Formats: sequence, C-alpha cells, structure tokens
Amino acid sequence: MTTPTDLTPEKLVRIYLKMKEAREKLAAEFREADEKIKTQADKVKRVLLQHCKDHNVESVKTAEGMFYRTTQKTYFTNDWESMGKFIVEHECPELLEKRIHQSNLKQFLEENPELLPPGLNAMTEYSITVRRNKQ
Repeated sequence: MTTPTDLTPEKLVRIYLKMKEAREKLAAEFREADEKIKTQADKVKRVLLQHCKDHNVESVKTAEGMFYRTTQKTYFTNDWESMGKFIVEHECPELLEKRIHQSNLKQFLEENPELLPPGLNAMTEYSITVRRNKQ
C-alpha cells in the first residue's frame, strides 16, 4: 500500500483505530444475531430429534427436505497420567493429536537451550499491534 505524504503515522493510527472499532461493532452485532438464530435452530433440532425418537425412525423425508439423526461419540480421559502410560505401554501414539503446545515448548526450550527436538521448525513473524492511548 502506497501512502500519500499527508498520511502521517499519527493519522494512520487514528484511521486504523476507527476501522478496528467499526469491525468490532460489526462482529459484535453479527455474534448477537447469529447466537439468536443458533438458539432457535437448536430448538428446532431438538424437536426433530424427539420426532425421530417418538416414531423410532432414523430419517424423515419431507417435501422441503430431509432430516436424519446420527450418533457421535467423543472420547476423553480424566486421568492423563494413566492414559500416557497406556499409550507408551501399547505403543500407540496415534491416539494423540499431532500438535505442539506452543507456550510449553517455548518454556522447555528456554530452560533447556542445549536440547533441540529433532525435526522442530520455528517461524518468526513481525506484526503490528495498534492500541488506543489511555485517557
């Protein structure tokens, strides 16, 4: 973006803050409207789910479309220590998701600068943070 010479850093900060404020207002309005629609949709889904249960059916076709119920199972543990031992004992690391806890790894590297995990990559980017002056 090329900037005319009359756009000083002070003016650019003022413009940016106005844009940020406008975006925050739009986002808040959207979240509020979206939450209302989502609440209404959840009520409709509960009624349709009850219809499936009451009529002992898995799906229903209508002139407007169809709906069907599905089963979703979620797994979790309340005992990570035992789960970790189980995963090591049975050699099944695929039970875990592949991601690195960013702040824990940062702390580990700071405390152990001589240790570097194999295959570790790092990316550093600059960013700009704009804040309103305290008044």
